[in-house]
Amino acid sequence: MNGRYRRAGFSLAGTVALALVAGACGGGDDGGGDGAAAGSDEQVQLRFAWWGSDQRNELTEAAIAAFEEQHPNIDVQGEYIEWGGYWDRLATQTAAGDAPDVMSQEERFLREYASRGALLDLSEHEDIIDMSQLDPLVTGSGEIDGGLYGLPTGVNAYVVYANPQLFAQAGVELPDDTTWTWDDYIRIAGEITAATGGEVYGAMDYGGNEAGFKILARQHGEEMYDQDGELGFDPETLAQWWEYSLQLRDSGGAPQATLSAEQQDTGSPEQTLLGTNRAAMAWYWSNTLAALSTASGSELMLLRPPGEHERERTGNFYKPAQHYSVSASTEHPEEAAMLVDFLLNDPAAIDAILSDRGLPANLEQRERILGNLDAHQVAEAEYLAEIQEDVVDAPPAPPVGAGQVVDIIKRLNIEVLFDRLSPDEAAEQFISEVEAATG
Repeated sequence: MNGRYRRAGFSLAGTVALALVAGACGGGDDGGGDGAAAGSDEQVQLRFAWWGSDQRNELTEAAIAAFEEQHPNIDVQGEYIEWGGYWDRLATQTAAGDAPDVMSQEERFLREYASRGALLDLSEHEDIIDMSQLDPLVTGSGEIDGGLYGLPTGVNAYVVYANPQLFAQAGVELPDDTTWTWDDYIRIAGEITAATGGEVYGAMDYGGNEAGFKILARQHGEEMYDQDGELGFDPETLAQWWEYSLQLRDSGGAPQATLSAEQQDTGSPEQTLLGTNRAAMAWYWSNTLAALSTASGSELMLLRPPGEHERERTGNFYKPAQHYSVSASTEHPEEAAMLVDFLLNDPAAIDAILSDRGLPANLEQRERILGNLDAHQVAEAEYLAEIQEDVVDAPPAPPVGAGQVVDIIKRLNIEVLFDRLSPDEAAEQFISEVEAATG
């Protein structure tokens, strides 16, 4: 057994599209602005916006305080709010020409803002932002049409979680995640359900998650989206994704449609079958290890997705937890770039934030803080290090309108699970709906 023991929307398309164009043209003077030159003594005020919890707010404010201590002439005003409200507010601010100087961005919306001229090309400020130590396997995710419009705050990866206690209860051996296949995954799940008399399901249904399909597509030498933001996979690949899901259901390895549909709408991972010890395996982002392990009362393992060794190209990838971006209308582009550089590279910022926005994108800093992380965070860091040689590149940025894709794939997955659509029919409908959503 070669697995690792781990201790431990909103869519901006449509109504705000034209508003973003107007917002990108408002304020400042094409990003040059009249701000003080970087390093001068002139007083400058920056606005920095992010979403998240009260804890994230406290950590970020601590990083801001460290930045202001190093740059007493720069005053950074923080603006934070929860996820849904963040995007409504940012769209309104951008439309009014009042976007924050520095902002957190999410990959599904990055192209939306960049393609409409609302974001600064950060590659033009490499004299200020040191990118030499940033993980090249994830920095490419912010590249759009030859420009660099976001830099990753940190990284995580999509994994198969396994509960060793439930495997032992079922008398089923944990898989070797360097060699297991999709058939192995389905077989093992069925064995666990059968051995426990249905008390524990071998796996949760995975068919409604976009990230998992990206992995299968990449294993086939394809991409969810290509560099132009268009769909880059064959319909047969998506049909196979759902075919595997039905094999899990029909073998008993995953629940029947009704329970899987209920689980798909469960907002908190802690309340899922994995979190409540009713399923032995499930697919989630690696940064949920602490929450899931705590909820289940078990030390979960992080496993590579099945089928990675069977293809010339592996499917797994590093995902930017978030991006840091700069408004194209900022009056202080140099100072804004200084803040981004600080957040990405300065030990004081890294010590304040740690892994709250993913494990640091700066490779040196990621290694440096290992001693300050808890057991779950260390386990996540070890997993990311172990798959590094297998990760080929960063998936291209999603297209404008990609925020709708999450809901589309979830809805069609339910249709497949209830046998109202075949995998082939669902794949064709998915492609049609996504092309309509993304233009």
